[in-house]
Amino acid sequence: MKFNTVFCVAGAILLNIAGCLGQLDVCGKARLNTKIIGGQNATSGSWPWQASIHSLPDELYFCSGTLINKEWVLTSVRCVLYDSVSDIVIYLGRLTQSGSNPHETSRTVTEIIKHPNNSIALLRLSSSVTFTDYIKPVCLAAAGSEFVAGTESWVTGWGSISTQAFKFPDILQEVEAPVVDNTECNNAYAGTINITDNMICAGFLNEGGKAPCWGDGGSPLVTRQDSVWIQSGVAAFSVGCAQPGYPAVYLRVSEYQDWISNYTSSSEPGFVPYPHIVSVFDGGSSTFLSFPPALTCSIIPLILSFF
Repeated sequence: MKFNTVFCVAGAILLNIAGCLGQLDVCGKARLNTKIIGGQNATSGSWPWQASIHSLPDELYFCSGTLINKEWVLTSVRCVLYDSVSDIVIYLGRLTQSGSNPHETSRTVTEIIKHPNNSIALLRLSSSVTFTDYIKPVCLAAAGSEFVAGTESWVTGWGSISTQAFKFPDILQEVEAPVVDNTECNNAYAGTINITDNMICAGFLNEGGKAPCWGDGGSPLVTRQDSVWIQSGVAAFSVGCAQPGYPAVYLRVSEYQDWISNYTSSSEPGFVPYPHIVSVFDGGSSTFLSFPPALTCSIIPLILSFF
């Protein structure tokens, strides 16, 4: 292999290796998740990054979030638009809102950071959490990630399961939500809502009842790549709680990598590109290779050994 080709391979891999420098050794690993289809109760440990956000002093559930490292939770700014740190407690490792949760822990919040465009928000936990099979951070979609139409994704939350009244489930709900192309999503909303590049749509265009509803703000939209789960979106809104013809709209996580990294630099989340594609240039031709995250991390020493 020519020197310049090796150099390009190494450079390309390094550019795709953001997750290796963060929480990639732990993020997105849900050892207890064996689900194939959704629209049902989740099981304990299936979604270990799920955060249940409650208001104080009554501790009523009002939103979801995602654990992204040992001390930060990602959610929608709408969830905390008018709240102060003294108003919030967060439960991690929780499955049921009223039954026993032997694997859960709770933290209050010491800081709320809202994105300038009022989209996403970061909540700093009062103390670091210890990762277990039931409490673990999700990986975040790195800048430049592309989730094409039809990409199999999932959304989870404790929001209302009725479109007619506020009927909240006791057990965490999970449902499949394939990605919908932004152009098609814009057409579905017929100009009433402008779907921007900062958004990602997901759901079933011709099937109702499968989307976030009241109380699902901040819920994560995730996609599995190999054995790793990557968060692509943060639930923003859906028309009529999964009304047919209107996919749910999420905030596109990959568009906020720099902003998130700026506040979490002491323990940066695991940012993972989706899909993992490395471009290899040799003369005038290009070859595209796909590497799983773990292989991408381990291959760097091998590449560098050529020099």
